[in-house]
Amino acid sequence: MTTSGRRPSTPKRPARAAKSAKSTRSATPATPVAPARDVHEPSGTRLQKLLAAAGVGSRRTCEGLIAAGRVQVDGQVVTELGTRIDPARQVVHVDGVRVQLDESRVYLAFNKPKGVVSTMNDDRGRPSVADYVDRIPGRLFHVGRLDAETEGLLLITNDGELAHRLQHPSYGVTKTYLAQVRGPIPRGLGKQLREGVELEDGPVAVDSFRIVDSAPGRALVEVVLHEGRKRVVRRLLDAVGHPVEALVRTDVGPVNLGELRSGRYRALSRDEVGALFSAVGL
Repeated sequence: MTTSGRRPSTPKRPARAAKSAKSTRSATPATPVAPARDVHEPSGTRLQKLLAAAGVGSRRTCEGLIAAGRVQVDGQVVTELGTRIDPARQVVHVDGVRVQLDESRVYLAFNKPKGVVSTMNDDRGRPSVADYVDRIPGRLFHVGRLDAETEGLLLITNDGELAHRLQHPSYGVTKTYLAQVRGPIPRGLGKQLREGVELEDGPVAVDSFRIVDSAPGRALVEVVLHEGRKRVVRRLLDAVGHPVEALVRTDVGPVNLGELRSGRYRALSRDEVGALFSAVGL
């Protein structure tokens, strides 16, 4: 029995234990930090000048982006304003989005008219994409194809790597189509298309499907998919009993046809090109 009014004192942690804990912490190895790579190219062009020429902003704005650590060259953050690079060899990102600095690269959106074949050299003399872009020097690629009877967005470029990735199914770049079909559209058709339909060359499933408008005997539907097989939208809708009467492609990934008139082309904006690079991991 305690005769004093004082509470028993709490025993202190043994000094040995404290020392042991301290030694355990100090024994943990530090994570090695990889040394910064030198991306400076003495014979190159100043980074802020290239960014300004690419439309990122004024020279002063681009200097601010560099100083703030928002610019990467070949994956390395660059903050030194005197950095020079080779725009034909090195890759630059601003806020994680690639900026194309090579002025020789061409990126176009073309609204292909009905009756025009998707080729740069047609040996049968039919109207082709080449007839509309023949004023642009150098070799151009059309990204994917649209059959002669399909209108709408076709991307054209001389960037072979980007063109290849945009067409490769592993990157999952979606294409959006508006199709006028025979109606009416039954309930459950969207679910059927999303689950997949068996065609002669294998199953096809859409990413999304919706009815845009309808009238007696016909309907306007939107189909989004990342398949690139020949005439896949026409074959798919025909397989479910709604043959296509007219077909227009409106989007390829982040690029939209917008108000571009049939038979005309326009240069893609810097943001559109950057979004395409991001979509395929470049």
